[in-house]
Amino acid sequence: MDEEVIAVVKPAGLLSVPGKPPEMDDCVETRAQRAFGRAFICHRLDMATSGLILLARSKAAQRSLSMQFEAREISKTYHALVQGEVAEDAGEIDLPLRTDWPNRPLQMVCPESGKPSRTLWEVEERRDGATLLRLTPVTGRSHQLRVHLMAIGHPIVGDPFYGEGEAEAPRLMLHASRIEWRRVDGAGCAASAPHPF
Repeated sequence: MDEEVIAVVKPAGLLSVPGKPPEMDDCVETRAQRAFGRAFICHRLDMATSGLILLARSKAAQRSLSMQFEAREISKTYHALVQGEVAEDAGEIDLPLRTDWPNRPLQMVCPESGKPSRTLWEVEERRDGATLLRLTPVTGRSHQLRVHLMAIGHPIVGDPFYGEGEAEAPRLMLHASRIEWRRVDGAGCAASAPHPF
């Protein structure tokens, strides 16, 4: 945390921003505002995903971060435990994605009308029947990592939307473990949070 940005670790199961019903008011943004006063959310994680989220402490910092996200200048690293032992050591998934309208909020691969979506991955550890991957999303589509990994036959363990029933887990095994950004003055910053699996 500094005078511009707060980096917080969101637990799995907590919303990034308030939901519409009043009982869904508990979220990263409201907790940060209670703890720090001014705190403006700049990006989101799925409710089921844990890890780092940045909040701006001023409108200038929020504008700067929003512009960096839009220009894809912010680097994010995730870790995921996926089903099966991935054979290769590293690779790239380049599959266009779009909303699966009849099944919202699900997303789907669609070569005809999907938006370009790219994910880089690298094996960190092979476990009995599973693989721990380090993921770098080049684009930032909704559910991108989850759909891309399902599409290559290695859904994330514990994924209720895109996973397979035999790999049950207490949560979605996806964690935002590192984020790099620039301060308003141009200085580089980074935050890291080790994955819990």
